[in-house]
Amino acid sequence: MKSSNNTILITGGGSGIGEALAHRFHDAGNVVIIAGRRQDALDAAAAGRPNIHTMTLDVESAAGVADFASRVLASFPALNVLINNAGIMRFEALDQGRDLADAEATITTNLLGPIRLTNALIDHLLAQPDATIVNVTSGLAFVPLVATPTYNATKAAIHSYTIAMRAALAGKVEVIELAPPAVQTGLTPGQETLAGYQPLDEFADEVMALFGQQPTPPEILVQRVGFLRNAEREGRFDATLAQLNDFVNQAREAQN
Repeated sequence: MKSSNNTILITGGGSGIGEALAHRFHDAGNVVIIAGRRQDALDAAAAGRPNIHTMTLDVESAAGVADFASRVLASFPALNVLINNAGIMRFEALDQGRDLADAEATITTNLLGPIRLTNALIDHLLAQPDATIVNVTSGLAFVPLVATPTYNATKAAIHSYTIAMRAALAGKVEVIELAPPAVQTGLTPGQETLAGYQPLDEFADEVMALFGQQPTPPEILVQRVGFLRNAEREGRFDATLAQLNDFVNQAREAQN
């Protein structure tokens, strides 16, 4: 992926990782479009940066995604980079019957959302020079957090989908996976200040250094996420599963 002179669409760009990356890509000399549900959050994220543009997007609606794709291409015909970053993370108990609304919303947003938006933009991207798709997954795609089972599953699915997409688009569109570790963002209540989670700015700076490598790695993996990404191949999956869940449980208990 080239580092400047792109037109980049980032979903979930109004906060957290999306906002941090939008600022850094903008400052590196790119036009950036941030998309999300809340116009006020998008406006705050774009403030003071003239080449960050905002558009509302409801990734839960198939019709909304199709309409958004038409609008964004009409306004930004040079669009050549898509970063599928929007996502939600909900806590769910598996040891009792429950309302599945959270699970269904997670699948719609985290899995169907990127699939639908990529599908709506793929013909355009195939015709663009230096086209790139970045799918944001998670270290939890590789070792699950017991309290967020559907979130883990959607990220594992997008990991697999990205591998297939990379093979299908080889030589046509560059396909990159960005798998964050636990980062201090508003993804879940109180997460911005959880001890032991990676500070957002530190994470974003490390990510941008990796994007700056030539060629760009097919997987953008900051140092902290290797603990999860490599657990199975290094023969320590069960121990890592226990360590991960103990760490998160202790961090949340300490905060309460």
